[in-house]
Amino acid sequence: MIDLKYSLIIEATEDPAFFSFYSPDLEGFTGVGSSVEDCLYKAKWGMEEHVALLKERGLRVPRKNTNPTVTIKNAKMAGVS
Repeated sequence: MIDLKYSLIIEATEDPAFFSFYSPDLEGFTGVGSSVEDCLYKAKWGMEEHVALLKERGLRVPRKNTNPTVTIKNAKMAGVS
């Protein structure tokens, strides 16, 4: 189990070697990884660094999500309806 403080959305890309991720709870937080597991690892530490940076700059830090979720989505297909 990975201890995330905020929800996370991981999206597959058209390139099978890359996934993108972001947090709907933590504005401006995004990243990329080479697998779902890599995204989870990078997100855990990246969220902590992002929050520290917000605090350092005197910006608002969102409250921790008491029930964070991880959502994994397929690549968005261009031109497909």
